[in-house]
Amino acid sequence: MIKEFEGKTEKEAIDNAVKALNINAEEFDVEIVETGKKSLFKKSSVKIRVHIDDDPEEEIIPRNEFEEKAAAFLEKLIEKMGFPGRVDVMFREENKLGLTIVSDHSGILIGKKGKNLDAIQLLLNVYTGRLDNSVRVIVDAENYRNRHEENIIRQASRIAEQVKKSRRSKLLEPMNPFERRLVHTALNDDKDVETKSEGEGLYRQVRILYKGSSH
Repeated sequence: MIKEFEGKTEKEAIDNAVKALNINAEEFDVEIVETGKKSLFKKSSVKIRVHIDDDPEEEIIPRNEFEEKAAAFLEKLIEKMGFPGRVDVMFREENKLGLTIVSDHSGILIGKKGKNLDAIQLLLNVYTGRLDNSVRVIVDAENYRNRHEENIIRQASRIAEQVKKSRRSKLLEPMNPFERRLVHTALNDDKDVETKSEGEGLYRQVRILYKGSSH
């Protein structure tokens, strides 16, 4: 399904689409169709085209015993925590299963910088490892992980630009191994900077350095 919406800004146009369709912004793709420039007789406006998948490729409900037990354990876990919700299948890949929590308490379940979500995911993988240790389960809520990854990449690119201008290295905040790998990968093709991890333990820091400068 394709629909068009308009607003004074891109955000307002997306908000109008969310209200009209009664779905989350993460559930559709946005294409900017027209950006109207402000003139004496016409106010500025942005027109977007919304693409919605009417025919999902696969069900979001568990379809085998492993998925059923994983989803049931996760639902029971968050219920015991006092923050009940529903668990849906988010994606299926080889040796990987994605589950998403749908709850009115998502903000609490995610926690600061996703640490509660990481702890929940760890507990679930301890349980599912006894069922099938070849499958890793990813737990998400409100598309937090994708948004968090995008923020890390944007921040790394922004800091890299600062490093290139100042020619002085900068140290990013402590990150887990997956987050550090995102930064290294994002800046790997940038010929003007290089990255290296510093510190000890799980949460180490990535330093972005200008190539050719005295570090």
